[in-house]
Amino acid sequence: MLSAQEKFDIAQHPRLLLKAGEEKLIAGMISKDKPMAEIHRSIVAECDEMLSLPVLERVMEGKRLLHTSREALRRIFWLSYSYRMTGDEAYADRAIEEMMAVCSFTDWNPSHFLDVGEMVMAVAIGYDWLYDRLSPSEKRTAAASIVNKGFIPADDERYAGFYNVANNWNQVCCSGLLYGALATYEEHPELTRELVDLYVRSVPFALKTYAPDGGYPEGFNYWGYGTTFQVLMIAALESALGTDFGLSDAPGFLDSSYFVQFMTAPSGDSFNFSDARPAAHCNPAMFWFAAKTGDPSRVWLERSYVENLPEDFMDKVGLYFTEHRLLPALMVFGSRLDMSRPVQPDEHFRVYEGKTPLFIYREGWSSKEDAYLGIKGGSPMTSHAHMDAGSFVYEYDGVRWSMDLGMQDYHSLESRGIDLWNQGEGGQRWDVFRIGNESHSTLTVNGKHHMVKSFVPLTDVWKEKKRKGARLDMTSVYAGQVADAERDIWLDRKNHLHVEDRISASGRDIEVRWTMMTPAEAGIISEKKIRLEKNGRRMVLRFESSGFEALPFVLPDDPPHEYDAPNPGTCRVGFTVTVPAGAEAVLKASLVPVR
Repeated sequence: MLSAQEKFDIAQHPRLLLKAGEEKLIAGMISKDKPMAEIHRSIVAECDEMLSLPVLERVMEGKRLLHTSREALRRIFWLSYSYRMTGDEAYADRAIEEMMAVCSFTDWNPSHFLDVGEMVMAVAIGYDWLYDRLSPSEKRTAAASIVNKGFIPADDERYAGFYNVANNWNQVCCSGLLYGALATYEEHPELTRELVDLYVRSVPFALKTYAPDGGYPEGFNYWGYGTTFQVLMIAALESALGTDFGLSDAPGFLDSSYFVQFMTAPSGDSFNFSDARPAAHCNPAMFWFAAKTGDPSRVWLERSYVENLPEDFMDKVGLYFTEHRLLPALMVFGSRLDMSRPVQPDEHFRVYEGKTPLFIYREGWSSKEDAYLGIKGGSPMTSHAHMDAGSFVYEYDGVRWSMDLGMQDYHSLESRGIDLWNQGEGGQRWDVFRIGNESHSTLTVNGKHHMVKSFVPLTDVWKEKKRKGARLDMTSVYAGQVADAERDIWLDRKNHLHVEDRISASGRDIEVRWTMMTPAEAGIISEKKIRLEKNGRRMVLRFESSGFEALPFVLPDDPPHEYDAPNPGTCRVGFTVTVPAGAEAVLKASLVPVR
């Protein structure tokens, strides 16, 4: 990797993402692309509304200032974009007013350094994009705030833990600080050189998580967060210095755009394992990946999103765009991509073998009724993980039959004193209903949590028409309770679901609970059948237990604790089996349609 100390021919302002004169690329795009023109128009219209809002104040939410930092980034980025695209000085003046307001804060809450990272990026974009509009005094104020509230606390060992972690914190914090360093180069050239070198050498800690094949261990939502900031970092290095120092060549990084595509199911919902929400959104970073690789198929789904936005999408913009405060980046990246000829992806399988092993099958790319199967292995020790090893998401005939409830808002738990981030054995995190194994489509033994210090690999995969799925070694999840546990999950020729578990009891009898989380209405038909119905479609869950008595159940998802989020419209279906000491049970389940 080339050192930032060796390559530092920096561009003039504006130098971050969109250099002087490149506005014409966006203007050209919106002149002939109606959906992108509508997004542009809506950004500018939203900025008109911002002009009458009170400026931001330093308001904490629990231990975080993050909501304020994100709103500052949204306002300053959008207003600066609108000024550059329209020339209306009212947008620039208001962006500067917001910059001066946040620069007057006592600090940017370094104890939760994500707050600082996003705030530095906000002020840096305003500083760079509005450089010719800022007075000398305003430049000094912004630059000093970036140093005193960003660089200096980042050098304090109490707050600097993000430098060497392999997750989104590294990407967000390093990216925000890098923007601050590049924007204020003229104020301290040598310091900027040192800092850029530091951030470029730190972020590979996070980039290594994409190896070997582009899987992102923290799941769909945190790909959107961490990877978008990673893309912004790379794009700023390229625009300001003409090089990304080899960061985009990190193993698996460019291929991670396929990860997001395959994490999006035909229904439009995501495969939302770990701390992720069900809904899938348009990812602005995907336009960068498509332009970088010259592969327009990577925005096949993104184009569908932008072409089908409702007229009032800005009223709930967060429902349609991931990291929507960064929406101008979509316009920047999209302007560098020829989208006149949509290209449909031609792959149907993805297998990921990194920290979070996954198998995904997507029958097609053009119908909501296509079949979909996502299978998850991995470990609860992974950042933001749940106890969901062995779980699966399944869609058939336009319905998601097996689901994941997804994350619960952090503040709703932290504000009630829940120790949410203790991932040790017995940690309170695992008692949260949506996080523990009881709420996932997997096995539970003796009513206990999965072992935290466990790892579930994929030991075999199948990609034939008659058998599409994977085998998982679940033994470590139940260490001390079972001698062996193995799970096969696959779709047959007709894309009907099959799950087969082979589980051997050790020295004691064990109770095995087979669970599938579902949004369907359910009822027990017989000892071996459960009826499921959703959106006029009907399925039957059938199971066999190799001679052992199986007791079927349908359980509501009523929160067991007062701090748990409600889960309306969902339930758990399955069966329990007692396996005698030393015996092996083969549990077979299938989900087939009823016409």
